[in-house]
Amino acid sequence: MLDLTLPFLPRPALLAVLGLGIALSAQAQQAPEPVRQAVERLLLAETSGLPGRVSLSQGAIDPRNQLPPCSQLEAFLPAGARAWGQISVGVRCLAPSPWNIFVPARVSVFGEYLVIARPLPAGRTIGLADLRPEQGDLTTLPESVMQEAARAVGQTTRYALAAGQPLKSEMLRMPPAVQQGQKVRVVSQGAGFQVSNEGVALNTVADGQVAQVRLVGGQVLSGIARPGGVVEIRP
Repeated sequence: MLDLTLPFLPRPALLAVLGLGIALSAQAQQAPEPVRQAVERLLLAETSGLPGRVSLSQGAIDPRNQLPPCSQLEAFLPAGARAWGQISVGVRCLAPSPWNIFVPARVSVFGEYLVIARPLPAGRTIGLADLRPEQGDLTTLPESVMQEAARAVGQTTRYALAAGQPLKSEMLRMPPAVQQGQKVRVVSQGAGFQVSNEGVALNTVADGQVAQVRLVGGQVLSGIARPGGVVEIRP
């Protein structure tokens, strides 16, 4: 009969064998630090052109994970996502054993934006004294919050505004930057690239507001309207 019992080992030798088994088990797990570095490299590249002070933070993968060690890691953003606010960053292993995980991350961009300095009635023409700058995390504010006083001064309010409100472009009667039916240039840009396309605007909006555009192929996209018939698509 086959004897499956382990041979007797002195205590020091037995501890050495057990220690080797534990070490081999630990080596079979993906070290968290290379994953953290891959996520950080991607976020630094994606945020390199953003105005203001950028702050990055990310969650950590479990050091007791059962992922096979990877020699070639690649971080990526899910389709349609951009490095802005609370996001999930994908990390895939290309070799030797493929796997995918997602790491929670936070991208904060601290910069200056405008707020209403005093109560304003509807129909008021905005002057410099009606505005004041504040500093904050721009990723927590609506896309249409205005940052440049030159864009707001001389425009009139659509309705009464309370002091302390962040100034948004839709609060003002601004001339249209893009008009419905107009041919527009759609610009998508990110870290180290810029892609331009053509389309037709589906709505009339002012500078800084959200425009709907139908591309030549029929795809409908949303972007930020800019003067001169430009719509920015942010990755």
